[in-house]
Amino acid sequence: MATCDVCGNNYDKSFTLQQGERSGTFDSFECAIHTFAPRCVHCECAVIGHGVEGNGQIYCCAHCAAHSVVTGSAYRA
Repeated sequence: MATCDVCGNNYDKSFTLQQGERSGTFDSFECAIHTFAPRCVHCECAVIGHGVEGNGQIYCCAHCAAHSVVTGSAYRA
């Protein structure tokens, strides 16, 4: 059993996620998303899908990218 880095739950089905040099132990995908997902520059929600990238920033959707006057945005598919 391992303890979740976010909520402190000691869970027998916890898992470790690694991204480059970063790693963390979590009891749920919710806690992993809270820690690892990028945030939309406009609305600050967690980008858990492909998102939209423009001007070197990441957005959750084309609407948020347009709100930030991004031109030439691309879906991160």
